[in-house]
Amino acid sequence: MTETESETAVGSEVSTDDSERPWDTLVELAREGDSAELLDFLRRLSTGDQILALSRLDLDDRASVLAVLPAEDSADLLGMLPEVQAVRSIANMEAGAAAEIVREMSSDVQADMLGEMRPEEATAILSEMPSSEAEAVRELVAYDDDVAGGLMASEMLVFTDEMTVGEVTQHLIENSEQYDDYDVQYGYVCDAQGRLFGVLPMRNLLFAKRSAILRDVMISNPISVPDRLPLDELRDFFDSHNFLGVPVVDDDGKLRGVVHRDSVAEEETRAVASDYLKSQGIVGGEEVRSMPLWHRASRRLSWLSVNIVLNIVAASVIAFYQDTLASVIALAVFLPIISDMSGCSGNQAVAVSMRELSLGLVRPTEIMRVWMKELSAGLLNGGILGLLVAFVAYLWKGNPYLGVVVGVSLFANTVIAVSIGGTVPLILKRFGFDPAVASGPLLTTVTDMCGFFLVLGLATMMLPLLVG
Repeated sequence: MTETESETAVGSEVSTDDSERPWDTLVELAREGDSAELLDFLRRLSTGDQILALSRLDLDDRASVLAVLPAEDSADLLGMLPEVQAVRSIANMEAGAAAEIVREMSSDVQADMLGEMRPEEATAILSEMPSSEAEAVRELVAYDDDVAGGLMASEMLVFTDEMTVGEVTQHLIENSEQYDDYDVQYGYVCDAQGRLFGVLPMRNLLFAKRSAILRDVMISNPISVPDRLPLDELRDFFDSHNFLGVPVVDDDGKLRGVVHRDSVAEEETRAVASDYLKSQGIVGGEEVRSMPLWHRASRRLSWLSVNIVLNIVAASVIAFYQDTLASVIALAVFLPIISDMSGCSGNQAVAVSMRELSLGLVRPTEIMRVWMKELSAGLLNGGILGLLVAFVAYLWKGNPYLGVVVGVSLFANTVIAVSIGGTVPLILKRFGFDPAVASGPLLTTVTDMCGFFLVLGLATMMLPLLVG
C-alpha cells in the first residue's frame, strides 16, 4: 500500500460505520475473498487507519486479510506495523503464503522478521523460498541486529571491473524490473573474487563513453565498513560522512551488502525505545496490547516479582521504626517527598550515563571519574534541596530539629541516588549486562529504602529533641 496509491484516493471516503470500526470491514471483505475490493477499501483509508485496523485484528483474522491480498501489498502493510505484530502475523500464516510475502520484503527486513521468529517457524518459511534467496537470508540472520551486517541490505548493483559502460547500461535495461525496488545511488565494482574494488556513481555512468571500462570511471579505494562494526560506530561514521549508504565488507574484503543511513537511524530509534521499556520494567522486547494477555502479563511480572521483594524490604524499614513514626507523625509527610526527589535525581544520573555510553563519550571503565562528577552535582543539588525542605519543615512545625532530620536525609539520599544512578550503568556495561535495567523501578526502590532508613534512623537518634 504505497503513499502514492493512498494519496490518489483522497476524496474517496469510506462510510461512517466503516471509518469507526474499519477492522470489522476488513474481516468481512477477507471472508468474501475479493482481493480487489479489499485492496480498494484499504486504499481509501489513511495510513494511520490502515495500521489501526490491521493491528486490531486477532492473529487468525489478520492472516486471512494478508492471504487474500497480493503478496506485495501484504508486505507493504506489514511494514507499517510494529515489528512484534508483523513477526507474529507472518509466523501464524501457512508457510507457503508467508514465504511469498517475505520474498516481497527487502533483504534487511527479511532478516529482521525471520530472526525474531522461533527457529522452527523461520525454517518452515525458508524451506518454501528458492534456495539462493533462503541462503542469502540465513547469512543476514547470522549477524547481530546492532552491527553493520545485521543492518545491511543485499540489494545492490554489482559489476566486474572489466565491464564497459555500454555493457553495464545494457544490463540495467534488460534487468530493469528486477532492480525497480532497489535503492540505487551507486554501483559497486568487484574483482573476480568478489572483493570491493571501486564505487561507481550513477552520474559517472551516465556521462561516460559507452566504450569506457569501469575501472577508468569508478572511484578507486572506496570507503567501506566491516560487517561487525557496532551501531554506535556506524552512527559516528554517518555523522562524519555525508553518505546515504556505505558498502559493507567481510574480513577478506568481499562485498557483503550496503548499510543505508536511514537503517542506522531506525535501529537507533528502536534501541532507544527498547531501553525505555526496560527502564520501566518491561523486559523481553516490544509490547503492544494486541499480544496475548498471559504473554504480556508474564513479561511484566518477571520484573514486578523482583521489585516487590525490594519494596517489602523498604516497607520493613518503616515497620522497624514504627514507634518513632508514631511519636513524630509529621515524618510521614516527608517520607514520600524525600524518596521521590532522590529517585528523580538518580534517574537523571542514569539518563546522562546512558546517553554518554551511547555516544561513546565515556568508557565503562571510567567509574571513578563518573562518580566524582555525579558526587559534585549531588552535593550541590542535595544541599540546596535539603535546605529548602528543612526550611519548610521548620515553618510548618516550628521545630528546627525536624528540619535538620528531613534536610540532612534528603541531602544524603540525593548523594546516594546520583552515585548509584551514575555508576551502575557503567558497571553493568563493563560486565556485559544491559545498562538500561539500572533505571526505573529498581533505582526508585533502592532510593526509597535508603531514604526511609535515613529519615527514621536519624529521627530515632534525635527523638527526645523532636517530641520535646
